Amino acid sequence: MSTFPWLKGHGTENDFVLLPDPDGSIHGDLDPAVVRFLCDRHAGIGADGVLRVIEGPKQSYVDDGGEWFMDYRNADGSTAEMCGNGIRVFVRYLVDEGLTAAKPVRIGTRAGVKEVVLHDDGTITADLGEPKLPGPAGIVVEANGHQWPATHVDMGNPHAVAFVDDLREPGHLVDPPVWSPEDAFPSGANVEFVVRNGPYDVQMRVHERGAGETRSCGTGTCAVTVASALAARQERPVTYRVGVPGGEVSVTWRADNHLELRGPAVVHARGEFDRGWLPA
Repeated sequence: MSTFPWLKGHGTENDFVLLPDPDGSIHGDLDPAVVRFLCDRHAGIGADGVLRVIEGPKQSYVDDGGEWFMDYRNADGSTAEMCGNGIRVFVRYLVDEGLTAAKPVRIGTRAGVKEVVLHDDGTITADLGEPKLPGPAGIVVEANGHQWPATHVDMGNPHAVAFVDDLREPGHLVDPPVWSPEDAFPSGANVEFVVRNGPYDVQMRVHERGAGETRSCGTGTCAVTVASALAARQERPVTYRVGVPGGEVSVTWRADNHLELRGPAVVHARGEFDRGWLPA
């Protein structure tokens, strides 16, 4: 095959290249160099990450029983466990193409099966499961010459949540923030900087592991909700509005300890890519 199909979508401007590959045969193990090229905003299509769409029984990454499997790759080509905005875009694609009518849709990820529901108003809710608070205590993150205490929240992928007085304080976030102790995040971390606008209203910026600063991070909004509710000693269930540079989402931390992320998702472009342009 000299060409392959692609689509482009976003959830609150966290954008992705989608690669339909139902039986997992088109892209093999998806070379990291190919992912980096596709995500390049000058030479490729441009995105924060790649979502490969594989039928659940035909993928070989995990044995989890999902109807479809979201093979998610960061813009630097590395694999990631989970993506909260990406899974909504993933389901938006499946529904638009008539590939699923299930409610909820069960999507396999490297962080386990997630149940996702499309609502009549076009928004999509993903049950992202239970958060973990693995610690250690005393984490400090640093960016732009400033330091803040941070909370480690694991949403299937690692997050460090820091409350700041002003979202401009961390600077441009071109380089990843650093943290101590150095071994707190052996596989790297997504780092969220948060200001509280009200009892259930926060605004955030994020540096995503493997992608840099992005316009939104779905699992990050969940981590921020957990850290914010704990800091305010709020009981579950609790719902937060979380503003991001690309829009806003709603996150509910349910009484059963699961987190639900609700927000928009669109697929807005498609085409074919010539394999001759890919890196050898």
